[in-house]
Amino acid sequence: MALMITDECINCDVCEPECPNGAISQGDETYVIDPALCTECVGHYETSQCVEVCPVDCIVKDPSHDESEDDLRAKFERIAGN
Repeated sequence: MALMITDECINCDVCEPECPNGAISQGDETYVIDPALCTECVGHYETSQCVEVCPVDCIVKDPSHDESEDDLRAKFERIAGN
């Protein structure tokens, strides 16, 4: 499942540089996560790095992008060019 950033985001800028896939960018009002690029850090780390650094816990699973661990790994391999 891809992640999403809720409207509780305080725009602290700590999540964007942590994303190994470049899925996080500044949106109109808060940061946003591109579900096509979000692998929840599968293929890179054991845990989602943006979630680890978020000081307000506003990064949650996006229910509109239900993906299994295998789906996330396949997405990682596609993004990485493997």
